[in-house]
Amino acid sequence: MNAKTRIIVVDDHQLVLDGLASIVKEIEEIDLLATASNGKEGLKLVEVLKPDLVLTDIDMPIMNGIEFTTQLKRDYPTIKVIVLTMHSEPSLTKKLMELGADGYLLKNVDCNELVDGVLKVSSGKSYFSAAVTQSLLNEGKSGSSLFASESETVILSRLTSREVEILKAIAEGYSNKEIGDKLFISHRTVDTHRTNLMKKLEVHNIAGLIKFAIKSGLVN
Repeated sequence: MNAKTRIIVVDDHQLVLDGLASIVKEIEEIDLLATASNGKEGLKLVEVLKPDLVLTDIDMPIMNGIEFTTQLKRDYPTIKVIVLTMHSEPSLTKKLMELGADGYLLKNVDCNELVDGVLKVSSGKSYFSAAVTQSLLNEGKSGSSLFASESETVILSRLTSREVEILKAIAEGYSNKEIGDKLFISHRTVDTHRTNLMKKLEVHNIAGLIKFAIKSGLVN
């Protein structure tokens, strides 16, 4: 039997914290270790309990979710982080992705999507709610585009078939290891392809790759 994913939940609103804890406790594959009301408390719990995954809010007193995620990923890079917030601004989403957040969910998601996101991230995938992904896409349409001089189709045609496969898998939330297993290549080779994709597409993070994959029609 597989070991359960050990989780800590961090949110400054007690009602929200109790609700999240109640939902998480019902997930068979999850073991809720503890809850905290701010990032500082969360870091203390992480140091002692060494969870596999942390579910955190952004707007919190003493230490907010951005500061918390920054320190957590710096000191414990293997611990997964899902951000759960009311904010859907593309700039904030990209900031958290750059810091290493493995998931980003809006607080208006239903219980099923919350559970789905937790399970996917706990299995090694990334998860960004549809509203967040659409927000990133809309920003690309309304703002100045990196690809304004050429269509996504033209740029896509310059990628190798392997790069297209890997780009699609990244956008679908698969980890380097999962992509490697799927394509029968090493995760280091996947990482090399990902770096090359970022150079070719002139993007600097996973958010940029996902945005391009959506605009080019590789994923819905």
